[in-house]
Formats: sequence, structure tokens, C-alpha cells
Amino acid sequence: MGIHLAEIFGSASIGVYTLTTDSFAILPKSAPKRKIAQFQKWLGVNLVVTDIGGSVLIGVLSAANSNGILLPHFIKDEELSVIKSALDINVTVMENKETAFGNMVLANDYGAVVSPHMSKKAIKKVEDTLGVEAVKGRIAGLWYVGSLAVATNQGVLTHPMVTEEEREVLEEVLKVRADVGTVNCGIPYISTGLLCNTHNAVVGFITTGPELFIIGNAFNVVGEDE
Repeated sequence: MGIHLAEIFGSASIGVYTLTTDSFAILPKSAPKRKIAQFQKWLGVNLVVTDIGGSVLIGVLSAANSNGILLPHFIKDEELSVIKSALDINVTVMENKETAFGNMVLANDYGAVVSPHMSKKAIKKVEDTLGVEAVKGRIAGLWYVGSLAVATNQGVLTHPMVTEEEREVLEEVLKVRADVGTVNCGIPYISTGLLCNTHNAVVGFITTGPELFIIGNAFNVVGEDE
């Protein structure tokens, strides 16, 4: 297990373009083949290469755990076919007007914290797809919980301004310890610069030494590897 520094499309915001869980990862089609192979090696899971609705913003538009994935209504048939054929998981195309499920859902294999703006019907779909309880919550008073934290089955790293009450909700629902930190030299939108599962962590290449130390402790991954 280790921490790897990376970029994609020249950007340190690697989490905007990618998605990972303990069982699979997704990268966009336009990612270089060398980069795809590198991420697959680091994350140690089955890797699917596809866009979502013709967009490379995989991490913004989708949310997942090892059991399932939530996708926006505008995903193309051929993209959906690629995901379904490659992965033996629950695949749900959400019919909500909202589409940025990566921003709205924070999940691991034990639970999910979702935006308070999501309807009961949508939350039920989240629960059925991911196979976990889903609870409304906020982080730092903000509703886009998926962009403000990263959760694995080892831990959660969240926005430094999370309140104690919000932190307790994260730990109770996700059933792991919640730590605070930043990525990419002070960015509090954790998921934009961090991919993590129980195998390894991949972070934006401008993430600092102190940030790497906190990430390593939060997810029980050690050792920087460029």
C-alpha cells in the first residue's frame, strides 16, 4: 500500500476525471494508454475506460462503491453497455434533473452520506444500488458532500471546516474514523485531488508533504511513490 503522485490531462485535479472503489475504477477514453496502465497498477482493481455522456468528468458525474454505480440520465447507450459488460455490479441510471452525483454522494461499502437536496425516491435508489443505508448530511455546512470528502473502508478525509456534529454523522454512517485535511497545496475539496481505496492512494502531484502524511494516516496507506 502506498501513495502515488499523479496528474491527468496535465491537471492535479485527478478526482474530477476518475472514479475508484475497492473493486473497480473508471478513466476517460482520451486518457493516454500509459496513464491508464499506471492508474490500474496503482489502484489494483479492474479498470474500465469510458466517458459519461461524452464527458471526461467521470468523478463529478458518477458515484459508486464496490456494490454499484450511480450514473446521470444523459449517459450514452454505448457507454452504459461498456460499464455493464465490464462490471458485475448494480448499475443505475438516475432520472433526476441533477447530474453531478460525484458531488452529491459520499459512499464506501458500509454506508452513504448524501446531499440534503436529494429526494426520498432518489435516496432509495442510492440505497438499492449501493447496498447500504443512505443518510442526508452536510460538510462544513455545505450540501455537495461528495466533493468535500473521500471515503474508503479504512477511513474518511474531509474538509477542515467540518463541524463536530457533521463529523459524527460521517463516522456513524460510514463506520470509519473521519480525519480532516486538504489536497493539492491547500484545496479543501478533497475528492478533486484524491483517489483512494484499500489498496493505495493516488493524489494530485502538487499535494504537499504534510498533506501526504495526513492522507496516509487517514487511510492507512504509507510511502510516497512518484
